[in-house]
Amino acid sequence: MEKELISIIVPCYNEEESVPLFYDEIKKEIQNFEDVNFELIFVNDGSKDKTLDVLKDLSDKEKIVKFVSFSRNFGKESALYAGLKNAKGDYIAVMDADLQDPPSLLFGMYNTIKVEGYDIVGTRRVTRKGEPVIRSFFARSFYRIINKMSKIEMVDGARDFRLMTRQVVDSILELGEYNRFCKGIFAWVGYKTKWLEYENIERVAGQTKWNFWGLFKYALEGMIAFSTTPLILSSLLGIIFFIVSMIMIIFIIIRTLVIGDPTSGWPSLICVIFLVSGVQLFCIGILGQYLSKTYLETKKRPIYVVKEKNI
Repeated sequence: MEKELISIIVPCYNEEESVPLFYDEIKKEIQNFEDVNFELIFVNDGSKDKTLDVLKDLSDKEKIVKFVSFSRNFGKESALYAGLKNAKGDYIAVMDADLQDPPSLLFGMYNTIKVEGYDIVGTRRVTRKGEPVIRSFFARSFYRIINKMSKIEMVDGARDFRLMTRQVVDSILELGEYNRFCKGIFAWVGYKTKWLEYENIERVAGQTKWNFWGLFKYALEGMIAFSTTPLILSSLLGIIFFIVSMIMIIFIIIRTLVIGDPTSGWPSLICVIFLVSGVQLFCIGILGQYLSKTYLETKKRPIYVVKEKNI
C-alpha cells in the first residue's frame, strides 16, 4: 500500500536564523507518524539575508526539503499560493518558519482529519501574550468589523497554520485572483473545519516582518476583497448629506421669510465645507481602492516570478 504524503509549506522572508531551528523541530514531530511520507516546501520570498543559502544547504542534506525562490519579494500571500501550487501531498499544511506555529500540534491535526472526518483543521490563538496592546486592539477590531461587513465568517485569532485535504487545496487553487487574502479565501471555500486553540508563542529568532502600517494595509486588502460594504457606506453617506442639505435649505428659506437674513458666521461655514469635502474625499478614496484592485486584476500579471527551485 502506497504511503500517504503530507506537504508542509513554509513561507520565508529573511529567516536564515529560524529555518534550521524550524527543521529540527519538524524532524522530531515527523517521527510520530507511521506510514506517512513528508515533503517540506520552503518558499523564499525574495529574502535579503542568507535564507536561500540555508535552504540550499539543507535541501542538499535532506531529501524531503524542497525550495522555491522568488525573483523578488512578492509578499506572504504569493508565497502561500506558490507553495500550494507546488505541493503534491494528500494533505497540505501551512506553517511559519518562526515556530509561532507549534509543530507539536501537527500529529493531532492529522488524526483529527483521519478519524473525525474533517476537511480542515485550523489553529487560533486564544491569547496575544507578548504582542503590543495597541496591535492586539486593532487586530480584534478588524475581526469584529470584517465579520459584520462580509458574508463569510473569519475566526478571531485564526492563524494561517492549518492542515487541509487535497480537495480543499484544489478548491483554493481555482481562485487565481491577483489580490489575495488567504484568511478570507480559506473561509470562502468552506468545508468542514475544526479549530484547535493554543496560547500565543513568541518568535524563536529574528524580528517580525509586520509593522502597524503593513498590518493596516493587509486588513484593508481583506475588507475590499471580501466585502462591498464600503461602497454601500459611501452611498449612504452621500444620501445622508443630501437629506441634511435639503433640510438646511428649507430651514434657511423659512427663516429668511420669517425673520430676515442675518449675516452667517464664517467659522461655521468653513467647518461645514471641510466636513463635506472630507466625506467626499473619503468616498472617492473607497471607490479608488476598488478601482485599483480591478485594474490590477485586469492586467493578468503572474502572482509571483520564480528565479530558481528544486521541485
